[in-house]
Amino acid sequence: MTRFAAEVSAETKGELNVQVYPDGQLGDEAPIVDSVGAGAIDIGLGGSTDGIDPRLNALSLPFLFEDSVAVHAYLDSAAGKKFLSMGQDHGFVMLSALDSGFRQFANSKHPIIQPADLSGLKIRTPPNPVILATIKQLGGLGQSIPFGEVYTSLQSGVVDGVEPELRDFYDQKWYEVAKYVSLSNYVWSANFWFINKDKYESLSATDRAALDKAVVDTTAWYRSQLEAVYSKIQQEMQGKGVKFNDVNPRPFRELSNPVYAQFGKVWGEDFVSQLRHDAQGE
Repeated sequence: MTRFAAEVSAETKGELNVQVYPDGQLGDEAPIVDSVGAGAIDIGLGGSTDGIDPRLNALSLPFLFEDSVAVHAYLDSAAGKKFLSMGQDHGFVMLSALDSGFRQFANSKHPIIQPADLSGLKIRTPPNPVILATIKQLGGLGQSIPFGEVYTSLQSGVVDGVEPELRDFYDQKWYEVAKYVSLSNYVWSANFWFINKDKYESLSATDRAALDKAVVDTTAWYRSQLEAVYSKIQQEMQGKGVKFNDVNPRPFRELSNPVYAQFGKVWGEDFVSQLRHDAQGE
């Protein structure tokens, strides 16, 4: 976000300044959403969306996207922009959806090659209803454990595995206690970037244009870094004894189809069907 803040300042010749508070200094993700909605914080970034619009969780439906190219094509399309506009009815302007990334399967027991390999494994999941439902559908036992307690939970056997995005897996050193990583890309997670709607609309047209441009530029830069980052950290973890395997997604995808029906009943069948069509070009 420092890149974004610097560009906003440069584009507005110092008239508009963004002060960045990294590493959770302003609280956890859900309270930040509430604070942005109330106007106590202007801009937020995170994966928690229930306080904005729970339907934003639909981007985490299993195997919705084949790869990052498909993700970015959707987000940049008219359909993707319409999807993100849902926050406006609740006091938010969704600036972008950055890559929190594709989630994989990692555990301390064995490689995940077919769905049966997940059966009975205790898997730590974030408090995302779609991810919880997907792990259950695939045969795992979803466990809700705070992010900061994951390492010790893996170490002590409270959980057998996680379904991490690889940067988190690397940064938190979970690879020290979960040596099997199965690359499935089973879910793509977003880091939603949002601003208080009243604050956004209070900006001059010039400042809004500068902010919007900085969002586009920062998003493009962020995306451009992903492939090199993933390659680097995977090589480093392999050097530390982590065993990677590629997963054939087809049997997992077929088994996870009921998750779409489950959330179609919650968000509307037409909504889920249209998202799947737009995301997959069907």
